[in-house]
Amino acid sequence: MSTFTGALQISKLIKIVPRSRNLEALLLFFAAGLNAFELAQVQLSILEKMTVDLFTYWLPPVIFVLVVHFILRKKASEADPLILPIAFVLNGLGISMIYRLDLATIASSGTELFAFRQVLWTALALGVAAAVIYLIPSQLFLRRYVYTAMFVGILLLLLPMLPVIGTTINGATLWISLFGITFQPGELAKVALIIFFAGYLVNHKDSLAVVGRKIVGIRIPRGRDLGPILLIWLASILVLVLQRDLGTSILYFGLFLVMIYVATGRAFYAGIGVAMLVTGGLVASRVLDYVSRRFDTWLNPFAPENYDAAGGSYQIVQGVFGMSNGSVFGSGLGGGVPQLVPLAESDFIIASLAEELGLIGFFAILALYFLLVSRGLKIGFSHSDEFAKLIAVGFAFVIALQVFVVIGGVTRILPLTGLTTPLLAAGGSSLLANWVIIAMLLRLSDSTTDHASKLVIR
Repeated sequence: MSTFTGALQISKLIKIVPRSRNLEALLLFFAAGLNAFELAQVQLSILEKMTVDLFTYWLPPVIFVLVVHFILRKKASEADPLILPIAFVLNGLGISMIYRLDLATIASSGTELFAFRQVLWTALALGVAAAVIYLIPSQLFLRRYVYTAMFVGILLLLLPMLPVIGTTINGATLWISLFGITFQPGELAKVALIIFFAGYLVNHKDSLAVVGRKIVGIRIPRGRDLGPILLIWLASILVLVLQRDLGTSILYFGLFLVMIYVATGRAFYAGIGVAMLVTGGLVASRVLDYVSRRFDTWLNPFAPENYDAAGGSYQIVQGVFGMSNGSVFGSGLGGGVPQLVPLAESDFIIASLAEELGLIGFFAILALYFLLVSRGLKIGFSHSDEFAKLIAVGFAFVIALQVFVVIGGVTRILPLTGLTTPLLAAGGSSLLANWVIIAMLLRLSDSTTDHASKLVIR
């Protein structure tokens, strides 16, 4: 009895002074200082002086990330201490680069600016992340709304196709426009669909894993059990055909494949899924002009007919030249010419950063993403609840796949897809969706093990 009382007292002490939150506070202090240094370097390089505008781009994100931190202290004191600082460093670096591109744009043409809008979207996204952590007590709350999440996800995917609010930009029908604000609902759809995929796979994993006939030593699932993978494949093809969005098509199908593999442990699903993905891509590259042009500009970017064509390889070539100009150590923030690359603040922000931070900075950014994804996977595989495990793995993998596809496109490992780099690129819908993912990972990490287990470990 005395041992139990002592354990309770220790538990209360740990609750009052959570070590993980103190470590998080220290890392956030470092991240805020790093962001201030980045903004100061941009101003000194381009304006040759520091102005009070620096606080416009620095202070709001810092205030709102501290709000998230204090809510974690109250509502999720045992959450992972590294996820929030890593995400904030990436977000702040993105704001600094977008601000740097804005200053170059003002000097040359005075056209539309993105950095201040990115700050506003960051504040909103952090506010929503704080609300998610505060209002969602655990993954069990989400499990009650699995099929609601499915309908919400499908609705968000279909919204851009509606006649009044749907908007086509650069040939892709991915946006809706309301009251002058353009938003990409498909970014939030991935959050809803991950919750649905997790709930569906938990309920049906036994039939997917062990039921079926054996043919040549391989257990082949029943036709009705293969139905979901065929349905998601067809949905991905429809997104590609109707919305002309190669990136989202790859993202959703790849996400489902990984989640079904983690749920069942059967490589059969991964194999057949990859075969379907490759087959669909090859057919689309021959049938759809949009996809065919993407493949042509990927395979032959320096060919004159591809380089000079509208929507051709000019962007890819400029991005490659910019990254090569950065060499190993980079030109320094404000020292390069990343503004020469079209959409340098969004689709090609990773090329802009590679030019000014060099190969070392590029690898540092990759290391941050690697650490973020690894923490998400650790949360999933250390969770006792299957539903929480699948959600965490889905959220971690969607960040990993998006980073791989985007950086692969910029470096010519893969065709360009139009996806954005998580937390870095300009775009409110992407920023909002990714901060919701960060908030969900933090919430899940708070319940990976109970407090009694943590006491035993310590």
